[in-house]
Amino acid sequence: MSELYRFALIGLGFIFVGLGILGAFLPVLPTTPFLLLAAACFARSSKKFYNWLLNHKVFGSYIKNYREQRAITLRGKIISLSVMWLVMGYTAFFAVSNILVSIIIILIGLGVTKHILSLKTIK
Repeated sequence: MSELYRFALIGLGFIFVGLGILGAFLPVLPTTPFLLLAAACFARSSKKFYNWLLNHKVFGSYIKNYREQRAITLRGKIISLSVMWLVMGYTAFFAVSNILVSIIIILIGLGVTKHILSLKTIK
């Protein structure tokens, strides 16, 4: 792996951590998906940052719940699906003029929805 690619992943990891932090305070942003993305970036680029995130007293639980129990909070499910469908719906029906692209966007949304709903719900 090149150093540039590694540093790009570390940078993205911290951006996703920042978005996850914002998601903890803003009801529009989901926390767990951003932290999972951060963990994936760190896992591929820095053991130090990956371990820091997994052992963080606040954020570590989001990732551990997903990895160990394949579970997400009800709030996380609702916010994730709501934001996703708002963005994808707007894109598919208003921002894209190609019907095939719109259909693909909707099909991807249905697949992600099925995955999120298949996860256990933490109360």
